[in-house]
Amino acid sequence: MPINAALRDYLKTRRSVGIGFLKDPGPTADELAEILNMGVRVPDHGKFEPWRLIVIDGDARSKAGEKLAEIMKRRRPELDEAGLDIERRQFLPAPVTIGVLLSPRPNPKAPEIEQLLSAGNVCFNLSHAAFALGFAASWTNRWYGFDPEAQTMLGARGGERFVGFIHIGTPTTVIEDRDRPNLERIVSWWQE
Repeated sequence: MPINAALRDYLKTRRSVGIGFLKDPGPTADELAEILNMGVRVPDHGKFEPWRLIVIDGDARSKAGEKLAEIMKRRRPELDEAGLDIERRQFLPAPVTIGVLLSPRPNPKAPEIEQLLSAGNVCFNLSHAAFALGFAASWTNRWYGFDPEAQTMLGARGGERFVGFIHIGTPTTVIEDRDRPNLERIVSWWQE
């Protein structure tokens, strides 16, 4: 296989862009379909598709945020209006967010950990796909990804759980690179 210099250079410089720096325009319907199609091209031993995707865009972003604020108000009645506003804005300003759910299928050929890793790969592939189309992305998972009531409100079904939320939009800034892992510290070579 020939060297793909553009892909190599992208992977060497890939950097998430925080939600606060993601603005309109977001992907068009056709671009989003392409992002979704690329996103699910991941290792999936047994072809179980142990994941589902939930798109939150348009007015649904504010509506979901209102519902998160309601849940948080029940959890923490002392939370002031500024705190509730943070919850209302969980899916803003990014134009689109894709929630990735682990939807495990019992199978001895692919234990749940392998299915979870496949779902994690969907998250990362969605991010790569967004960048490939000229957008930027941020993979997060906040309290609502772990809270059973919030998960259900956002579309999780029995036995499913969120593994990430991919926020996508047009970047408003260039994010400086950060220190990367020291390979000498984290890589070893197996020896008999």
